[in-house]
Amino acid sequence: MIKSLATVSGMTILSRILGFVRQILIAGVIGAGGNPVADAFWAAFRLPNMFRRLFAEGAFHAAFIPLFQAKSVESREEAKRFAEEVMAGLIFILTLLTAIVELGAPLFVYLLASGFEQDPEKFNLTVLYTRIMFPYLMLMSLVGLFSGILNSFDKFVASAGAPLALNICLIVGVLLFAKSDANITGMAAAWAVFIGGVVQLFILLWGVSRQKFSLTLVRPKLTPNMKRLLALGAPGFISAGALQVNLIIGTNIASREAGAISWLMNADALYQLPLAVIGIALGSVLLPSLSRQVKEGNESGAINALNRAIELSAWLCFPAACAFMIMAAPICDALYRGLAGDALTLVGVGGSAFDVRDVAKTGAALALFGVGLPAFVFLKVVSPAFFAREDTKRPMHYAIFAIFLNAVLSITLFPHFGFLAVALATSVAAWVQLLLLSQRLFRDGYFVPDIRLWSRLLRTIAATSIMGVFLWQINLYKDEHSLMVWGREWPVIVGIALAGLILYGILSILTGAARIQDIKSSL
Repeated sequence: MIKSLATVSGMTILSRILGFVRQILIAGVIGAGGNPVADAFWAAFRLPNMFRRLFAEGAFHAAFIPLFQAKSVESREEAKRFAEEVMAGLIFILTLLTAIVELGAPLFVYLLASGFEQDPEKFNLTVLYTRIMFPYLMLMSLVGLFSGILNSFDKFVASAGAPLALNICLIVGVLLFAKSDANITGMAAAWAVFIGGVVQLFILLWGVSRQKFSLTLVRPKLTPNMKRLLALGAPGFISAGALQVNLIIGTNIASREAGAISWLMNADALYQLPLAVIGIALGSVLLPSLSRQVKEGNESGAINALNRAIELSAWLCFPAACAFMIMAAPICDALYRGLAGDALTLVGVGGSAFDVRDVAKTGAALALFGVGLPAFVFLKVVSPAFFAREDTKRPMHYAIFAIFLNAVLSITLFPHFGFLAVALATSVAAWVQLLLLSQRLFRDGYFVPDIRLWSRLLRTIAATSIMGVFLWQINLYKDEHSLMVWGREWPVIVGIALAGLILYGILSILTGAARIQDIKSSL
């Protein structure tokens, strides 16, 4: 599990580093709260990005992989036939959906960001960007299919590395038009998303061809296999996509406050790094493993794998959540103002358009997302325990409740806290959904926390708490330390983060939260 996780996480880290560069460049060139182009681009990007996460990061795999593996047991030809049926169905349904969205883009933008109706320029820009980017959904559905095939064969490099293409295309697109008017830069970024999807699809086609598993396009039919996939997949999409649906609801509510969508998206980009590297990567590795053990009747092995996955994800995500809660604003200031300003100056564009107000607003949202980060990660780890047993209905019920709770909290708290109500509601809903899923697994006997898990969790919390006190104290003197690096704050923040990481590693060994071998394996 750790070896496969290292492969997925390694590629994901590269992708997320480029994602940081992408996010920093867009924030630096276009800005956030003060530019309607920023809100329009990020609102339009929500839909294709949501489907990317659903198809390429879990929900589609939750339905497809167990069925595909069952067909593989019968024969390679049966598995190939099933995959071809799924591909034909996806292309047919999503071509129809894309055509509907292209024609009715204004209606979809209203559903996504109804607050933009008060600003015709922002609304029309969002419609334009949506029409350019939405075909990305079709491309990502096929990427998700081919990723599922490769993951079923325990081949993770191509599927984990494909997102690099999107970030590279966006970086190139923004840099080429960085000195142009913001409207032109926004248009370039929108086209870069579409081109990035095309490149990702070719990478996955190459990966599948290397396994000698090329698919042929057949006529779409509602076969028994497709009916089973739809029956299993519909609840899975709702349950695994609850976080994404909550973010869409939050986007609509936040659209009533100028700049709020950009602030939320910039905060989202930061907490998505540990979520992707830990939760999504571990979930991608865990699902095929659990599915195989369940089909072999090895329930004790499946329970042990889930315990170890929770233990590992807690050890990795707790310090990240702690750092976000304690150092949210300094992190945003260092990345979106300091680092972005220096980078843009080097390429001759000028300083960052991300101002002090943007830092404060994005930092506040990041701190609240940090509260929910462990829940976001654990959801990615716990959900495969249901999906491996082809049980998607009960997770769906809990996801629907979480969506409802998120919407109620967001609407109720928005008049009092503004857009921050969205971040708070998203985190609270995730924790509630996690508790419901966990107690169900416990009642069914599929999750039995062992002594080692309880012991490691308590030791991890102790190590994280001490690290948190260290970060809080040293952060008080960051301004003084910045004088040592020509007034640049971002190198100081990077240094503090590295010091906290080293301290956490030492504390983990001293408290017994992890063994030296565990740390070596993770690295």
